[in-house]
Amino acid sequence: MKKYILSLAVLSFFYTKSDACAWADPDYDYFNLFTQTIIKDKSYLPFLHSYSTRFYTEFNYSQIPDENIASWKQFFNNQLIYAETDYLVNKMNMNDLNDLKKGNPNNPLLKKLGTGFYSKYREGIDYLIEAKYLEPYMRINFVENPDSFYYSRAKSDKNATNLDYNKTISALTSLYNAAKNPEIKQRYGYQLVRFNHYTRNYDKALQAFKTYVEPIRLKGAPYFMALDQLAGAQRGLQMNSDANWNFFQVFMNSKSRKESAFVSMKLSDTASFNNIMKRAGNNEEKNMAYFLLGYEDFANPIPLMEKMYDINLDSEILKVMAARSINELERSYLPTYYYASDDVNNPAVQKSNPDKPNDQTEVKEVKKEKLSFWDKIVRFFKNLFGGSKSDKKEGEKKSDQSDDELLDNPNRIPFYTQNTGYYWSENKPTDFLGDLAKFTEKTKEKSKDEFWQIADAYLKFLSKDYEESTEILNDIKTNNPEYLEEIKRMKVLNDIVSQPKITPEYEDHLMKNYAEYFIERKPVATDSINSDYNNYYGPIPSTASFLKDVLANRYYLQGEDGKSFLMSNKLSDLQYNPNSSLVKSVEEFYKKPNKTRFEQQIIAKNMDDVGNIDAFFNVIYGDRAMRTGDFAKAKSYYEKAQGFVGIPRLNYDWVSSEKPNVPHQYAQDEYNGFRNISNLVFGHNVWESFESSDTVSMEAEDYSPFPFIKPNMNKLELADTLIQLSKIANGKDEKAAKANQLIGNLLYNTSILGYYRHLFVMDVDNTNGGKFDFWSTKNKTPYQYYYKNFLYTSYIEPDNFDLAINYYKKALQLNPNREQKARILFQMASAEQGKYYQYEAKNPANIDYSDPKWSEKNQAHEKQMQDIKNQKFRTYFALLKTQYADTETSKSLMGSCSYFDYFMKR
Repeated sequence: MKKYILSLAVLSFFYTKSDACAWADPDYDYFNLFTQTIIKDKSYLPFLHSYSTRFYTEFNYSQIPDENIASWKQFFNNQLIYAETDYLVNKMNMNDLNDLKKGNPNNPLLKKLGTGFYSKYREGIDYLIEAKYLEPYMRINFVENPDSFYYSRAKSDKNATNLDYNKTISALTSLYNAAKNPEIKQRYGYQLVRFNHYTRNYDKALQAFKTYVEPIRLKGAPYFMALDQLAGAQRGLQMNSDANWNFFQVFMNSKSRKESAFVSMKLSDTASFNNIMKRAGNNEEKNMAYFLLGYEDFANPIPLMEKMYDINLDSEILKVMAARSINELERSYLPTYYYASDDVNNPAVQKSNPDKPNDQTEVKEVKKEKLSFWDKIVRFFKNLFGGSKSDKKEGEKKSDQSDDELLDNPNRIPFYTQNTGYYWSENKPTDFLGDLAKFTEKTKEKSKDEFWQIADAYLKFLSKDYEESTEILNDIKTNNPEYLEEIKRMKVLNDIVSQPKITPEYEDHLMKNYAEYFIERKPVATDSINSDYNNYYGPIPSTASFLKDVLANRYYLQGEDGKSFLMSNKLSDLQYNPNSSLVKSVEEFYKKPNKTRFEQQIIAKNMDDVGNIDAFFNVIYGDRAMRTGDFAKAKSYYEKAQGFVGIPRLNYDWVSSEKPNVPHQYAQDEYNGFRNISNLVFGHNVWESFESSDTVSMEAEDYSPFPFIKPNMNKLELADTLIQLSKIANGKDEKAAKANQLIGNLLYNTSILGYYRHLFVMDVDNTNGGKFDFWSTKNKTPYQYYYKNFLYTSYIEPDNFDLAINYYKKALQLNPNREQKARILFQMASAEQGKYYQYEAKNPANIDYSDPKWSEKNQAHEKQMQDIKNQKFRTYFALLKTQYADTETSKSLMGSCSYFDYFMKR
């Protein structure tokens, strides 16, 4: 028996539908409802949870305080605000400071401070002048490997070796000795250590630290800046353990250098954090070491969090670990997409025994828990929602859903809460959600920080205990604006997610209390409610998009497919998958009188511009009627569709992203979904080439007995033509035979296999695409849970090839001409091929690639399918071979159809 050990992250992979593109970003695959950045100490923001980047980047780096600027602000007796201090220290031109020193300040800030500012802070200003002079050179000299083939830096790049070493050391030493202020003195010491480090005088850098930095017993920003440089020099001397320890000290004590110090630790010592733990001498150091261990190895952080709790339950880094843990859970519990698990084409739906794809005995064995790995995945996925409406018994109406199902099981929503949030340790599953919830409950009882109450409430939300979650939120007393925003959001989530059924009254409640989450507005960079927009990845999943998914699934389960569809799609999107039941539901919503305010402002707004909406629907209905052979019904719809302005498409500018994509304006002689249909649609293939023009690929039949067949028609005229042909086809003469043949041709030519396959599926041409898939879902449609991924899934009702075959049968019976009979038989054989393709799609091999006998079983399945094809789906090819092989038509077909040629000669 095979064992499959899944981490929670791997489980998430199976249930989320990432963007199909190669540039999909895992940090955009969940809704991010719990805001990690609410931690109070913003210096730890880079260490929040991220899969896309090495460090978390979804924040403004200005949020991280710089202790060096804070130190200078204090040096200047808080005469400058933080931003002014940062400008003075990091951005102001050295010449401006020299002008101040000369008594002629020209910079507006320095003018405001006055000429007395220099005399009051002389040593500090002089130091900044020297530091700004050195700064362009303060980088290590790059030594290129002679064997390197990588890009080398420009020779003009400045580095520390461009300065005269002796003069620079002499100047800095002199300035150090002259300085009276201990902090300024230490800053010159920092420059001495840094200069020696960057000139690769590592021993001298160590000596400079001992001589110029340590004796000044200050442990402020300059000290840890110098310690950072010392550690770099120690790494250069291969003193990795000491370097690592000093980088660790910088990490602990610096706010703005944590990220770089962490990277330096990793570079210094491959066993970095374990070695740090061995050297940790006090609780603070041990606590930080536990944090780094947990951060680096995020398999199951709970044991390390317990150790951190024992040391200091109020430490900010413990909250960081909790935020990361919650985020890890959220990624698994709140994916942005779900696969339709009943699609047997989906690789996630593999049966345990593929040898008998239609054997009901095998299904029973599966029910006895003899499940393959993929079956377990599907079972887990279905448990995620507690089922879907497609699981209902055949014939059961969606509107007949019982109140019990909706009221007693309000978890059948895309709240996606899984029964298993597991980490695996030593081959044993650990209930990560349960363990984290216990830890959080324990911590919130003793900690004074409301963070733990918020975390506890959120975990209750993930556990589907919405009432308890809300009670916790109501009891929180805080003035922290970030906490308040998170509390507000979570109350909204609990309210909406716990609602068992979306009624008109509840829709009014949504608009009255939560309109801001549903009414779209221009996104703001720091917006936490509405979806922001990333130019590279598109819309960023948000609270608003999550809530829309919840409502979309509620409507879906309630049988309100139209509303479910329009929560996530535009009306014009129906063109890509115009299946009848969904279109009908959308139209019913469109025509619904007395819509609620929510329906009007949130759902109906997606009834975008398709020109004449009624005509748009009637074209879809007319097309479906044509595909089912009901030409009179098609005509009745097309009569109401004459205001159709064309299938809505955009003209894309693939060169310049700055130019807007504009609606396509159809030329007068261009097929637009309704007009400009050639009478070749009644013809037959000369050769099968969808890329060639119809005049090349198709050949007209003899239309002379039917003068009403126009060279160019719209769909209304085409339907009327078919009605006239149908009347003639009821006869018993040769003309009736030809009429039947022409109708059969049209039905085949507009099927998935025909040149005009786009004609009745709302497409503009016959280029290949999702509409031309042979679907194999056991349900009426592949859509489950909601229609959010509508454009990722292609589905229209399958063709009925028997319609064409039945017309051909009558044509064959009535036509006395052997050459024409051969042509008709070939058309029948082509339609019969379509029936085989449909059968084949419904009976895939479904053999697990990990099966050691995969090749053997796959070959057996292929042979089985080939036998079935020859036994059941070669009826008309066989007749051609046995009775009409001598006809000129058959000989000609052998020359243009390689498969037919192969069949005839075998």
